[in-house]
Amino acid sequence: MRGPMEINGGNVVYEILGNSPDELIVLTPGGRFSKDIEGLRPLAEALVEGGKRVLLWDRPNCGASDVQFYGRSESHMRAETLKTLLTELGEGPCVIAGGSGGARDSMLTVMLYPELATKLVVWNIVGGVFGSFSLGAYYVVPSIQAVMAKGIDGLFDLPEWQALIKANPANEARLRALKKDDFLQLMLRWLDAYVSKPGQTIPGVEDLDFVNIRVPTLIIRGGKDDWHHPKRTSLEVSCLIKDSELIDPPWPEDAWERATEDRAAGRVDRYNMFDTWVQAAPAILEFLSRE
Repeated sequence: MRGPMEINGGNVVYEILGNSPDELIVLTPGGRFSKDIEGLRPLAEALVEGGKRVLLWDRPNCGASDVQFYGRSESHMRAETLKTLLTELGEGPCVIAGGSGGARDSMLTVMLYPELATKLVVWNIVGGVFGSFSLGAYYVVPSIQAVMAKGIDGLFDLPEWQALIKANPANEARLRALKKDDFLQLMLRWLDAYVSKPGQTIPGVEDLDFVNIRVPTLIIRGGKDDWHHPKRTSLEVSCLIKDSELIDPPWPEDAWERATEDRAAGRVDRYNMFDTWVQAAPAILEFLSRE
C-alpha cells in the first residue's frame, strides 16, 4: 500500500511494506531526510523478513511530501501528522520506531498520543549542547537569514528547499505563498526548541512529559564517540522512561562521526549516515518478539 494522503492541508507520501498480519512498525529516519534515503530501506526490509509490516513515510518538509509550517516545533508538527496518518489508515496501536531526529519524533508521538503505541524503539537520540545547536544551525538558521535578506524569495537560494521542490514541484507554490513575518516568527519558535534548557534532555521536549511513555521501550544508546547523539543523552532518556531497556549500539561507537567526516570531505561514495541501521534489526525483532 502506498500513496499520498492529505493531512492538515498538505500531502504526505507513505508506503507500507509487507503483508504480515502482525502489528505495524512505523519507521522514521532523522533530519529532513526522505523515506528513500539510502540505508533506511534495508532495515525496513529486514524487519519485513522478520515477519513484520513496516510504514515508511515522508514527513512534512521531507522527500516528496508537501512543505508545511505550523506547530510548537517541527517535531510537534510531525507527531500530529503521524497521528492523523495512522488514524486515517485505520492502523494502530503499533510499534513506533525511529533514529536520530526520528527518535525524537517517535518519543514525542508516544508522549502526545499514547493510544497509538504498543512499543517504542529509538536510537541515535540527539541531545547535548553541540548536538542540539547543530540542528538549529543547520535546519533553521539558514532559512531565517535568507528570508531576512531577500524575503521569501531567499528560500529558493537554499539547496534544502531546492531539493524539496525537485522532489515535489508543488512545493514551489507552497513556499511562495508564505508570508515573511509569519514565517520568521514560526522559524524563531522552531529554533527555540533547539536551545538547550534545564529540564529538557531532548530538544524542545519537557522531561516531565516522559511520564506519558508507558509502553515497553528499547533504547539503542548513542556511541561514546558520537557528538551528535551523545551516550549521556541515551542514558538520561533511559532514566526518564520507566522500565526502558538500554543496549549498546551494534555499529561502531563513532559510526555517525565517520559518516559526517566523509560527507564534509566529499567522499560521496562512502557517505551514508544510515547504512549501519540494518544492524539493529536482530535486536529490534528480538525485543518485539517478547510478550
